[in-house]
This record gives sequence, structure tokens and C-alpha cells, in this order.
Amino acid sequence: MTEAEEAPWIATYFKLREFLDTYDKQRRFRFAPDLEEKFRKLRERLREDFVRWEAGGDLKVAIEWVEVFKRDLSAVEKELGLRGALLSKEFKSFVEDPLAHLKKKIFIYLHDLLRGKIRAEEFERTAGAAVRTSLRTNMRTVYQSWVFITLLRLLGEQGARIVYPEHKCLLLERSGRQKAGGIPPNCIIHLERGGSLSFFLEAPRPIGWEDTEDLKKAWSLYTAMRPDMLVYAGEVMDIVRLGEDPPILRPNIVIECKELSDWYLRAREIRGPFAKPLTAEEWRSKWLEGLWEGLADVLGVKRSEAIAKVEEKKAMRLKDLQIVALYRSLYKPDAMFLVSRDKVPREVKSYLENRGIEVVDGVGFNMQNLKPLAERLMEMARKVRTKEIIELRDEGLRLLDKVMRLVESQGIRASKEDVIINALRLALSQEHYYLELLKRNKA
Repeated sequence: MTEAEEAPWIATYFKLREFLDTYDKQRRFRFAPDLEEKFRKLRERLREDFVRWEAGGDLKVAIEWVEVFKRDLSAVEKELGLRGALLSKEFKSFVEDPLAHLKKKIFIYLHDLLRGKIRAEEFERTAGAAVRTSLRTNMRTVYQSWVFITLLRLLGEQGARIVYPEHKCLLLERSGRQKAGGIPPNCIIHLERGGSLSFFLEAPRPIGWEDTEDLKKAWSLYTAMRPDMLVYAGEVMDIVRLGEDPPILRPNIVIECKELSDWYLRAREIRGPFAKPLTAEEWRSKWLEGLWEGLADVLGVKRSEAIAKVEEKKAMRLKDLQIVALYRSLYKPDAMFLVSRDKVPREVKSYLENRGIEVVDGVGFNMQNLKPLAERLMEMARKVRTKEIIELRDEGLRLLDKVMRLVESQGIRASKEDVIINALRLALSQEHYYLELLKRNKA
């Protein structure tokens, strides 16, 4: 054994191995009832010891974050009158019990260890990576989802209501929702003071289609460069625009969320868009212009040099800070915001602001810190106001039905919208009498 012997889980592993050497040398894992219970307890203790060792203090933090998320999810469900929320299978499992979820991630590795197929050092390396990756991914999802539901809650406090999905179950996942070749929103809200907002989480995604290979390859750029949130003013049911250049509707707002304190120091490889050579048509395509301009900017080189680097490497290793800037160049939104849980250094903030990205930092899990962003969303919705849902109740519905019957009895073909528009025109043409009527009814 190496350093792995010093880990607390190793003592439990030795006990379990000794138990198996005594009662199950063939490693068939079949025992009498009393031994089965002892085996199960030792195995579960080993899984828990290992997860706690690998996750360290981050597990406690994750549990705290999950509790805040669940509390605020209940609050937004109450505020907006929702029936509940749909989470992905992975995220739902993590939210229900972070420790139990991480224990599931090492089941296969542990089975191989107990059967002698891998040594303790390899188990620690592979199972440890599985635990850390799952923990990191789910903590990112927790924070991103919290930002989303908190914005909805703030908008709800201003009278917003969800009109999509119609079943009033908030969609916090995208699995299988784009199989038909389109990408629907996670939710659409209507604002009390006019306007609508359509939210798309982690879009665009791969879609189902029967089209050219070139377009599939072009689409890989967008699926590889995927911001946390795209927001559109108005009621948008699909952002796919096949046959257009670019093949995605330009968002009004892009929101990127960062849960780590040192996110701007981290880097990752962007391979999807560059894995295969691009055709001459693709090189000339307008949707690539933002990519080359953005790459040249973040790499500090000329556009031609950025293209040459892509041709040479077929992949780019970029810092998260650079990737955020690329989102702005590629999607060209009217506004882009970066929401950071922690404070961002002045030079990082300046870098982003110089590229047209507004930074909302030091947010933590404090709803009040997102109020300015919620106000900007409402402002954008009012600017691009195309329709508004108005609820009619009781007398309003009775009067509208009565007018519709009157119109139909005269052989006039008119929709309810036509009737309402003409009633408003009549009110404006007879404003004196109309205002007197309102005053009498309010008296």
C-alpha cells in the first residue's frame, strides 16, 4: 500500500476483505441471513467512509446548499402557484440526499475492488474521481438552479405568473425535450405591468432532425458553447432557426452563473466545434464570425492567427473567463450578465465589463442581491412587448360572452380579440362618456 493506507476508509476495507476471505473466498457475495446483514453494514460503512474522505468539507457545504435550494424552491412554488418542479434524474437524486447519491457513484468500483479486479490505489483514483466530478457538477447545478428560481421568485413578487408549462410544474431539466427538432423553453412568464419573458436553461442542446451533416456539425458549435441561461423578451416557444444564419434565435439576455470562488482561474478544453475540419461554406458562414472575433480577443491575437490555431489543434484550452467572453461574441445578446456567488477581483470584473458583460458578484444565496438583475429583466420585457395575457373573471367573462352572442346574431364574424379591440377603440372615441362610466362604477 501507498498513501492510501493512511486514509480512514482503508481500515474499513481491511475489515471487509478479512470478512470476505473468511466467509466468501470465491467472492460470490451470497451469505446466510446473519452474515448478509454484517456484510451489508461493512460495505455501506466502507462506501460512506470513502465518500466522506474524498469529498471532505465540500460535502458539508453541498448539504447546506441543497437545504437552501429546497427551501427557496418551496418558496417560489408558493409565490407562483406551482404544482411542483421537475428535476433531472441525476440532480433529483443529489438533492434528495447528497451523501447517498455520491455513494451510488462508487458502487461498480467497489465491486471490482472486493473481487480483486483492481487494487486499492486504483480504486482510490477512479472512484475518487467519480465522487469529485459528481459533487462538482451537482453543486454547479444547485447554484445555477437557485439563481433561476430566485429570479422567478423576485418576478413573482412583482405580479409575474407562469403561463408555460401550462401544467404549472417548473422544468429544471431538459432531457428529451428537443427530440422533435426544436428547443422549447423551460418556462414563460407574463409580467403584471406588461411583457413576457421566456427562459431556456443550458441551451442549445443536441436536437433530433433529418438534415445535412454540415448543419449537424455547425450545431456542435452551439452545443459546445452553451451558457447557463438564455432569456428572450416575449413568448418564444422554439429557438431553433434551421436554414437561417445563425441557426438559433439571438437571445435578448445571456446569464452565466459561477459558484466557485476561483472560477476565473479554471480552464477547460473546448473540442466540439473543432473536432472535424470545417467546409469552405462553413468558414464563410456568418455564425462563425463571432467565434473568430471572440477567440482573437481572448487569445490576444489577430483573427487570422486564431483561425490558424484552431486548424492546428482541433481543440482549444481556454480559461472560464475567456469562455464567458466568447459567449458574448457568439450569441450577441442585447445584454449579458455574470452572476458570481463570491466577489470577483477588480481586474476580472474590468476584463468582463470591457467586453460588454455586466458582473453581479458577491451574491451568495441572498435573494436581495439579485433584485437589480430581476429589474433589468422586467425592463427588457417591457421594451419588447408584443402581447399580454389578461384574465377575465365572472362579470367580465359574462359580458364578453354576451357581446360575442350579439355579434354572431348579426351574422358578423369576429374573434374575441376583434371584439375587445373595437370596444377599446369605441372607448377612446367616446372618452368623456367612458370616463364618466368608470367613475360611476368605482363610486
